[in-house]
Amino acid sequence: MKLLLSTLAGASLLLPGLACAQVADIGQVWINPGFYSLHFDRNKDLEDANPGLGIEWPIDKTFSVTAGGFRNSDRERSYYLGVYVMPFEVYGVKLGAVVGGFNGYPNYRDGGWFPALIPTAAIEGRHWGLNVAVIPSYKDRLYGAISFQLKYRFSDGSGR
Repeated sequence: MKLLLSTLAGASLLLPGLACAQVADIGQVWINPGFYSLHFDRNKDLEDANPGLGIEWPIDKTFSVTAGGFRNSDRERSYYLGVYVMPFEVYGVKLGAVVGGFNGYPNYRDGGWFPALIPTAAIEGRHWGLNVAVIPSYKDRLYGAISFQLKYRFSDGSGR
């Protein structure tokens, strides 16, 4: 419940910006149950399953706002807030990055917020989608992985 309330509180900070962007249909919103992270360093006893709750709200074909919370690889609670910038498309796969902030990693900034730029690819159908991100390693503070985020939307994405 705390995760849901924190996610909703973070998302509420985005609503004025979304209103300014004239987002037409809440049915465009993707929801996700967290991530699965395949860590590069398999010997560190990191948690690959990272359950949580997140949203991704498309502003247009290139930009989406995202917010959520999850149990991170260090088995701590993390939250994120960011913008997907996906300016390229190759054979139906959107390419770009998510730019934003994360918290909750005990070995980095004592669990406080930090900026992140994460290369991302997205495959999106009518109701189901998948974000695949390459998370870079940073010393012994953040552990690199390929992250998979399954997402779902109730509308068909047509905006009708």
